[in-house]
Amino acid sequence: MNGSRPVKATAPQTMSGALCPSPLPAGESVLLGHGSGGKLSAELIHEIFLPTFDNPALALLNDQAMVSVNGIRLAFTTDSFVVKPLFFPGGDIGSLAVHGTVNDLAMGGATPLFLSAAFILEEGLPLDTLRQISASLQEAARACGVAVVTGDTKVVEKGSGDGLFINTSGIGVVHHDLALSAGNARPGDKVLVSGPLGDHGIAILAQREGLALETAIQSDSAPLHNLVAALLATGASFRCFRDPTRGGLASTLNEIAAQSQVGIELQEHRVPVREQVRGACELLGLDPLYVANEGKLVAIVKAEDAETALGALREHPLGREAEIIGTVINGPAGRVTVRTTLGTARMLDMLSGDQLPRIC
Repeated sequence: MNGSRPVKATAPQTMSGALCPSPLPAGESVLLGHGSGGKLSAELIHEIFLPTFDNPALALLNDQAMVSVNGIRLAFTTDSFVVKPLFFPGGDIGSLAVHGTVNDLAMGGATPLFLSAAFILEEGLPLDTLRQISASLQEAARACGVAVVTGDTKVVEKGSGDGLFINTSGIGVVHHDLALSAGNARPGDKVLVSGPLGDHGIAILAQREGLALETAIQSDSAPLHNLVAALLATGASFRCFRDPTRGGLASTLNEIAAQSQVGIELQEHRVPVREQVRGACELLGLDPLYVANEGKLVAIVKAEDAETALGALREHPLGREAEIIGTVINGPAGRVTVRTTLGTARMLDMLSGDQLPRIC
């Protein structure tokens, strides 16, 4: 966790709009923190959306809904992308929209088939920008083996849309009868992550704020469905898969711990973070465990199958730096802790606000 940090910043640490302060109590107004994937997001879900749209598929709060049509098991998901800037090292909003949607399907073990794409355009957006993003979205979809089969376009007044937003939905087929869910973790299970954390969030931040880093950091945006298929092919007993996007690893594990009513303990020295990402986070006062990822997965697996799962991850190009980072414990229920290199423990709670707004 320690070591030299080859980071050089030419921008001041107080950055325009990069860091979102802890929000005041929400009251009756939506705050930026409601989109963080943290505590305020959970409040919206549990106080408004779940009671309003209550049904068994939604109640599981997975990255996708599992439904059956004429005996065929399907996964269905939807997502919206408001990333700023539209283009960043390692991708753009078009490829990100595909990868994010494919990955939500993949976390249920589904093979992605079809996507929709709805574009919300701001008046004045250059058509060449729209062409570039559309081409990138199509190229990413083709690489994933999925087709964009329907869509929509809306235009809002100048100043109302920040260029371009994209909403996508995805459908995939599930060829197994596993019940992968964030509510399935059990004491003794192991926690695996497929690679270094924080690349996406720091790549976005560096581009947005004009930070000059000695070593360039690229987004890890990538489709994970083939990696999940390789894991399932091992026959290991997986409880769930999640992709730690908004709110990073910390928010993802807090959600799993809460839904499964278990505790989770991480070993700090086992959590992979690139030195340049760690250095940038220390410089800017960020915790890499809360920074968004777009090409990593978290897997909860029975302890006896952990080494098998780790081997399968490391054999895949997207999992070569995978690690076993922690263990599911009896409790306290819903609590995530980190065992530090000094032998102490710290709580890894969900954030109220958002370290890096508009990251996906």
